[in-house]
Amino acid sequence: MLCISLLIVNIDNTVLNVVLPTLVRDLHATSTQLQWIVDAYVIVFAGLLLVAGTAADRIGRKRTFLTGLLLFAAGSTWAAFSGTVGILIAARASMGIGGALIMPSTLSIITQMFTDPGERRSAIGFWAGTSGVGVALGPIIGGVLLAHFWWGSVFLINVPIAVAGLLLAIPLVPDSKNPNASAPDLTGALLSVAGLGLLLWSIIEAPVHGWSSGLVIMTGLGGLAALGGFAVWERYTTHPMLNLRFFRQRAFSAAIASIGLATLGLFGSLFVLTQFLQFDLGYTPLQAGVRVLPAAGAIAVVAPLSAVLQRRIGTKLTVAAGLVIVGAGLWQISQATTASTYADTVAGMVLLGIGAGLAIPATTASVMGSVPVEHTGIGSATNGAFLQVGGALGVAIIGSLLATRYQDRMSSALAPYHVPAAIRHAILGSVGGALEVAAKAGGAVGVMLGQAARSAFISGMDLGLGTGAAVAILGGVIALATLPSRQAQAGRPLPGGRTEVDRGRESPID
Repeated sequence: MLCISLLIVNIDNTVLNVVLPTLVRDLHATSTQLQWIVDAYVIVFAGLLLVAGTAADRIGRKRTFLTGLLLFAAGSTWAAFSGTVGILIAARASMGIGGALIMPSTLSIITQMFTDPGERRSAIGFWAGTSGVGVALGPIIGGVLLAHFWWGSVFLINVPIAVAGLLLAIPLVPDSKNPNASAPDLTGALLSVAGLGLLLWSIIEAPVHGWSSGLVIMTGLGGLAALGGFAVWERYTTHPMLNLRFFRQRAFSAAIASIGLATLGLFGSLFVLTQFLQFDLGYTPLQAGVRVLPAAGAIAVVAPLSAVLQRRIGTKLTVAAGLVIVGAGLWQISQATTASTYADTVAGMVLLGIGAGLAIPATTASVMGSVPVEHTGIGSATNGAFLQVGGALGVAIIGSLLATRYQDRMSSALAPYHVPAAIRHAILGSVGGALEVAAKAGGAVGVMLGQAARSAFISGMDLGLGTGAAVAILGGVIALATLPSRQAQAGRPLPGGRTEVDRGRESPID
């Protein structure tokens, strides 16, 4: 039941990827606005996850979980009936509140229910596999809905799942809490949301204002300053939402970094792949959803097997191999040209799914195995926060590199012509806008514009995915150098009554 409820969080992300080209056509969203539609949810989600983890520990994990389901259903309904891009972005942000309450509660309840390390690894592998199923089902469900209904239906699909989860969780899910948990850290939450929001704004808006723009640079620095202030606040406040002592353990800190790098490549690639399949290869949303299955299906199949591989070769090698495979998949897809077909990208999608299926469960198990049982809520929240931050950065970085290259190429192509400002804005705003202008122009001019737009888009996609590949492979090397070989056990007592985390306050765990 916990895993089924988690589906709505993961289905929502991949459903949205399939609907992005439709939002370009129906709401005239630009590439930058598409990034905000995706990342508005993630900013709030990631920023509040740590507070939600504390609330789950303090108030009760079951109560927090049920509240999250209600809020997610309400936000999904608002998003479904949004009439403008701005309202949709706001609705997506509201959904992040519900998602933040759901995710850490599911993982912390699972960790509480399975105390044996082997059973916990298997349960977390199944949890991650369910996430993979959500990734797989999202594009197909979105395609089916778009074939029969309007784009808002892809958000309404969350409501019956949330209601079913609510009705079944009330009698079936056990409640647990930590009576000694500290009060929620609202100041830390505000600093984290502000810092992440400003940093992502500078990355996403850079193609519009220019990477050297004073506004972009100052906003980015402001975001980094807010995140620095967050770290200082968490160190000295009496009730931090992020326990910095956990980061003294390599089993925790290296795994947290690795999970962010894995989702950076995964979410960033899905953001551009669904547009490539529809805008460049001409598939319908349903056809595009089916064709993303090699990546999503590989995650669903491999994730439950990650625990088996961890037992055989250790956490270090499993995570490092997963990140390198993610990088290999991104690199293979980044070789696409205007002559490429769907078949040319399948191998890369499969590698991407295999790598993510190996890395994400292994890093999650390492994180959850290195925190005391009474802090599983905050541990799972930290894990989820870095997972979402990695995904948000992937969409922002890969999407912005794509947009920058696309706009540069199209600006050069349009330079010899006197194009009205409104039409020029539509062409430069997104490849979908350019193709719409090309269709209306028709004739030789329309054909030339369409070819130029597709070529510029693929060039930008290759740049973004190639950069993501380099980051993922570098992450694999770092994981190999920093992760401990074997996973820690949560709350394992040490001589003198201390736990692994207590010892981590004095020296790292190897």
